[in-house]
Amino acid sequence: MMRILQLTKENKKQVLDTLRARSGGVSETITRAVEEILADVKARGDEAVFEYTQKFDHVNLNAGNVTVSAEEFDQAYREVSPELIRVIRAAIVNIRSFHEKQKKESWFDTSKEGTMLGQKVTPLEKVGVYVPGGKAAYPSSVLMNIVPAKVAGVGRIIMTTPPGKDGKVDPGTLVAAKEAGVDTVFKVGGAQAVAALAYGTETIPKVDKITGPGNIFVAMAKKAVYGEVSIDSIAGPSEICVLADESADPVFVAADLLSQAEHDEMASAILVTTDETLARKVSEQTDVFISRLERKKIMEKSLEDYGWILVADTMEEAVEMVNEVASEHLEIVAADPFPLMMKIRNAGAIFLGSYSSEPLGDYFAGPNHILPTGGSARFFSPLSVDDFVKKSSIIYYSREALRGVKDDIISFAKAEGLTAHANSIAVRFEDGMEGES
Repeated sequence: MMRILQLTKENKKQVLDTLRARSGGVSETITRAVEEILADVKARGDEAVFEYTQKFDHVNLNAGNVTVSAEEFDQAYREVSPELIRVIRAAIVNIRSFHEKQKKESWFDTSKEGTMLGQKVTPLEKVGVYVPGGKAAYPSSVLMNIVPAKVAGVGRIIMTTPPGKDGKVDPGTLVAAKEAGVDTVFKVGGAQAVAALAYGTETIPKVDKITGPGNIFVAMAKKAVYGEVSIDSIAGPSEICVLADESADPVFVAADLLSQAEHDEMASAILVTTDETLARKVSEQTDVFISRLERKKIMEKSLEDYGWILVADTMEEAVEMVNEVASEHLEIVAADPFPLMMKIRNAGAIFLGSYSSEPLGDYFAGPNHILPTGGSARFFSPLSVDDFVKKSSIIYYSREALRGVKDDIISFAKAEGLTAHANSIAVRFEDGMEGES
């Protein structure tokens, strides 16, 4: 059964400290290993990438087979069921529709004084999307990375994903990538894939940004190459928080908590409620579900270490706790969830009501499921079209417009001791100087 705690100052601190500790330090062994891989790929390019793929994935790669071929895409379509292809296409429609509403256009404002100010929005030229492989395949994450990049207008989208021991990529992953609009897929995973995307090799081009989740080696590699390229975020373990009142269905709540607990042993599932009866029923129901669901041991370990049911005296205290948790996924299951939603400051995605369960967002509704974790929802946002564009400020002043403000600029520059800045303005108005108006 899930542990039930009264929401006190002491229990609150214990829960928050435990959650934050999940994203604590990384061992020196992992850090050194990642640094060595990055340096090696930077120095030796394809040769190093192929050697690491042989070492870690037990697949022999070369320049001739590292790229997923047209024949391999065709084979993937033959292996994936027509029903899954239909669902992928339906999900893409929803994801594209949502992200198209995020697009921002360039804008320019002019004034009668002879100025023009604005912002020029430019899509990134090349983006690398990392997709995990191995035992699990996540076509949904393929869509959530590629579709917003396509909507943003990215020039070239390159995907890397580790091959299976047979040297092939999961067919569902390939179909999702092709349907979403990928340009090239390389059969490379791990830190070596991140290095190849960051530095470029003879075969894999250098990109401007790397997005997508991965294991600890991928996460640390992305962190290390930031600055050489941009990255989306450092993804942590999955998490869900449910804010519920007495109207909530305990069966629904328990099912939703376990939908995240099954991800891995470090996933977090928390219920914050004002109703003790609901708390007991949810705790009992999680046991019922765990007894008949797969991934039983993973869910049990997740709930043992990072699962809590917290009973608050008031809804105000419950909301305050939810804001401090700043969960990746937040469900508000209440008689009227909308006023409560307006009080939420920190959450990656907010699901409202009994029939907006978290998997709806994972697969189909349209908003991005790549979300801030580890409390970073306090300052970070879901992956969006904004992640795939850059913005340039535009400044134009005519001679007469600059004349009207030159003394203010010169004064400001001199106050900072930057006389060359002041001179750059003053020289344009010295005797005998002519310029365009």
